[in-house]
Amino acid sequence: MKLFEEGKIDYILVSGDNGSKYYDEPSDFKEELIRRGIPAAQIYLDYAGFRTLDSVVRAKKIFGQERITIISQKFHNERAIYLAEKNGISAIGFNAKDLSGKYGLKTKVREYLARTKAFIDILFGVEPKFLGKQITIA
Repeated sequence: MKLFEEGKIDYILVSGDNGSKYYDEPSDFKEELIRRGIPAAQIYLDYAGFRTLDSVVRAKKIFGQERITIISQKFHNERAIYLAEKNGISAIGFNAKDLSGKYGLKTKVREYLARTKAFIDILFGVEPKFLGKQITIA
């Protein structure tokens, strides 16, 4: 929100899982962004961001982005930036507030496994689950 208000970013690409009609991360995020004052026309949705690798690679191959700012928690930004750079994308991170308590511990364990998977994905050249047709971001 602050990045948009200060003119640091011109639009927001929300990437997430939309694997069923009962679970739609991108639309939920878009509704919250609009509620917080981001114009709907400045928000683009990627419904096939099932995991970080998919979101990062699709930002380039589907949405045409060569430079991105990733907005997430620090632990996730580190992995996302690594994946972006390994896929030829210039990326920086803007760190959101970290999770604490039992969610924080669960997240740290999950992140350890996710980082291992990210390294293996790069090693073996894993591609996103879905690509699709290109979408132009104005």
